[in-house]
Amino acid sequence: MVKFWTGAATALGALTLSAITATAAEDCAERGALDMLYCDANGDLVADTPTDPAKLSNPDTLVFAYTPVEDPAVYADIWEPFIAHLEETTGKDVQFFAVQSNSAEVEAMRSGRLHVAGFSTGPTPFAVNLAGAVPFAIMGAADGQFGYKLQVFTQADSDIKEVKDLAGRRVAHTSPTSNSGNQAPRALFPGLGVEPDKDYEVVYSGSHDQSMLGVVAGDYDAAPVASEVVERMAERGLYDTADVRKIWESDPFPTTSFNVAHNLDPELTAKIKEAFFTFDFEGTKLGDEFEGVSKFIPITYKDQWAVIRQIQASNGVEYTPQGLAGN
Repeated sequence: MVKFWTGAATALGALTLSAITATAAEDCAERGALDMLYCDANGDLVADTPTDPAKLSNPDTLVFAYTPVEDPAVYADIWEPFIAHLEETTGKDVQFFAVQSNSAEVEAMRSGRLHVAGFSTGPTPFAVNLAGAVPFAIMGAADGQFGYKLQVFTQADSDIKEVKDLAGRRVAHTSPTSNSGNQAPRALFPGLGVEPDKDYEVVYSGSHDQSMLGVVAGDYDAAPVASEVVERMAERGLYDTADVRKIWESDPFPTTSFNVAHNLDPELTAKIKEAFFTFDFEGTKLGDEFEGVSKFIPITYKDQWAVIRQIQASNGVEYTPQGLAGN
């Protein structure tokens, strides 16, 4: 049975930083886009592990969270076999934190209450820069391939045939920080003939599943969504694929990043990574949920998130609490 943890719950849309900021990181010459709490002496774009042993964390209980894409209760059950494997490998108790928002997840890691986490593609740079998250793995296929696509769906009987036909329509974006649900469309759609907010009305649905269900219900004329999310929704029968039609898709983007908090004891971090890279998906609920995925693949934020940072830079994204909240 997965143990739930809710101690990091917070109001949506803002990070409570004042008390945390008071304990700044040791002085350093290099930190790039990282918050003042962190250093980046080696230039890998993520927070360095503290050199002072007193600043390392080695909790008795690890708190694990998975990105808030769909119903958290569903995912607590799906992650149960992995959590058992993580407990066995690390020798720690592990509790599942059912996050309700990207802001809550980032704040929990920044405050030291979240130790291992999956962050969605778009929010990953916020987690890295605001919370000291260190991405190290991504789900992938046996051949090492990974990624998802931005797809645009409309109703099956709609007269929308291509992206430029979104002009004058009501289109669901998911949330301001989402890559495929907002940032990538804003960066890519102008080259396809429409500019979000200028040529069509943007309505934030809150999540990819709500965008897709809203298209099916006719609440929205169309929606840009993540392929991996809507494929899993279809497999669970949450919508009938005959009710929608895909009008466009992008080249692949990286999927959810899996991260450790930068200040974990290095020996514990090594054990956590061992748990990820030795987990066998076959025959588990996790393997059944993520079709085509068979293992965790090592990645780095500097390399695999370069395209995401480029998209966000083109949109003027700043890695601040206000940027995360979409203000």
